[in-house]
Amino acid sequence: MKIKSKILIIAGSDSSGGAGIQADIKAVTALGSYATTAITAITAQNTTGVKKVLPISSKIVQKQITMILDDIKVHGVKIGMLHNSKVIRSVYKTLKKYKLKYIVLDPVMIAKGGTRLINNNSISYLKKLLLPICYLVTPNIPEAEIMTGYSISNKNDMIKAAKKIINMGAKNVLLKGGHLKNKMIFDILVSKQSVKIFSKKKINTRNTHGTGCTLSSALATCLSQKKDLYKSCKISLNYVNQAILSAPGYGKGFGPLNHLVSFKIMET
Repeated sequence: MKIKSKILIIAGSDSSGGAGIQADIKAVTALGSYATTAITAITAQNTTGVKKVLPISSKIVQKQITMILDDIKVHGVKIGMLHNSKVIRSVYKTLKKYKLKYIVLDPVMIAKGGTRLINNNSISYLKKLLLPICYLVTPNIPEAEIMTGYSISNKNDMIKAAKKIINMGAKNVLLKGGHLKNKMIFDILVSKQSVKIFSKKKINTRNTHGTGCTLSSALATCLSQKKDLYKSCKISLNYVNQAILSAPGYGKGFGPLNHLVSFKIMET
């Protein structure tokens, strides 16, 4: 398979390999692109939870980014865990200078096990600085509630929250509906012009570690390969769904996905 594009991943490391940089690299590679990285934090974690987080200094994060963009150059960027306001400001200043079109922001705020990964001051900087330079933002429901201050309990609440995030400066929002206690999952794509809803039956499983990381990386990859936004969402959501269905079942907690399922998806 020929490499179709180059991606820069700005995110934290997950020692279990199921989420963070490790999941991002797997997803980007499995979907046919080349992954480069800027690591923002090192975590000690596994499928049962995050036990320790060591932030990387903003200067080192910035240097990692510039070394990639000055040399290899990229067609898309995925931003994940940023952890503190210094890193957020540094990422913003650096990326703005390079004027990249396809930046996908996964506003990582809460770990799967419930650990809070970002403070209120950092959330304020994330909204003010990063939303306007991103092509797509991919919050889940708890993250959208933190960003907007809204309580989300149904599809209409999701649309309302996504529209508020658009009003904050985001160009497009894919609000993920997996946290609602419904038999169906609704993922809602909202732009200034339209609202599109992707629906699927909820899978009863604990193997959901790294779903947000994987989805946002898949989206950055598809967009960087010149697929339009709707098609990128459709392919990426299907990829994650199939990766959950074929998960290997590792660990005692929330297990990782099967990122290799793309080889089957890309053949169909």
